[in-house]
Amino acid sequence: MTTSFARRVAEIEPFLAVEVGERAGALERQGVDVVHLEFGEPDFEAPLVVREALEKAIKDGRTRYTHSLGIVELREAIVEHYARTYGVSLDRDQIMVTAGTSPAMLLLFGHLLDPGDEVVLSNPYYACYPNFIRYADGIPVEVPVSEADGFQYRPEAIQARLTARTRAILVNSPANPTGSVLAPERMAAIAAVAREGGPFVVSDEIYHGLTEGGRDRSMLEFTDRAFVLNGFSKAFAMTGWRLGWVIGPLDHVRALQRLYGNFFISTNEFVQWAGVAALREAGDETVRFRRIFAERRRAMVAGLRRIGLGVGFEPEGAFYVLANARHFTDDSVRFAYEILERAHVAVTPGAAFGSNAEGYLRFSYASSVERIEEGLRRLGAYLRQR
Repeated sequence: MTTSFARRVAEIEPFLAVEVGERAGALERQGVDVVHLEFGEPDFEAPLVVREALEKAIKDGRTRYTHSLGIVELREAIVEHYARTYGVSLDRDQIMVTAGTSPAMLLLFGHLLDPGDEVVLSNPYYACYPNFIRYADGIPVEVPVSEADGFQYRPEAIQARLTARTRAILVNSPANPTGSVLAPERMAAIAAVAREGGPFVVSDEIYHGLTEGGRDRSMLEFTDRAFVLNGFSKAFAMTGWRLGWVIGPLDHVRALQRLYGNFFISTNEFVQWAGVAALREAGDETVRFRRIFAERRRAMVAGLRRIGLGVGFEPEGAFYVLANARHFTDDSVRFAYEILERAHVAVTPGAAFGSNAEGYLRFSYASSVERIEEGLRRLGAYLRQR
């Protein structure tokens, strides 16, 4: 019997960071010690006040369905956060709380795109972006960015790729996998493209709160023709909690709410109460997290250079280094699995992030300095032997 899939399913590519991580897990079950540098997952617990809020919410019976947009208290806390952090005024009904940013993105592109509509994005890109777009029968339109140019996503290059079918410009700053950060003037120029009747800006801001020095800038500071996605996974070390949000124009959020209510009903209530505590009471912890990541970034960059991998651009945000391994390989997938099996270090192949990242490896510095140094020691020894 032949198994057949819908075209939209057949076109979805494996998420290679997950594939590598699951193979690493299989090795660990066999007793192998694997150094994990593949996932963007902080290795410390969420702040104590957040964990205590979760425990209290469960004890208080906060385990029911909620409003499909999310509990009022969390949406109001998000409103306060945007006023305090970005100087942006929001209506709480512009916010939809979701089980992480991925469901929000899935619904958002389904909402924006008709078959054949286009979304402009950089290459390299976060691995799942093209899959979200294709699943909605859209077409990803890539703008190449390069290490030599600091992986800059340039407004003039975006403008050149716009057509009558362009429905959105996808922005990710700080960016995965490069760690590049858009300057405010570039954000303003991209926002200017999203003029009335033009494409929307979809801004994935999940790595806000991790940038050393200065402050993060939200696309909402530059245009109200934007959908902004953010959440608690990275800045609050809450990856497995699955809690995020999307902000957009009121009429569009109402449409997204209908989708969310149909497909997900609501987001877990007790986790939402933990989100309230994170935004209102855990600010000091995020400052401490930033200092930790800055130390880890320096250790990772120095270590990669020491073992012969190229780091021509030092990341400014997020917690990744996209290291050039082209003098070792032109097949980053094969090379990443070779490193895992022989050096017992898990890294993500650059091919996951687009053609411009082939021959690169992405290293996450979300692990401790000790584990980073151990992983690079193993990798350096393997490269010398190889």
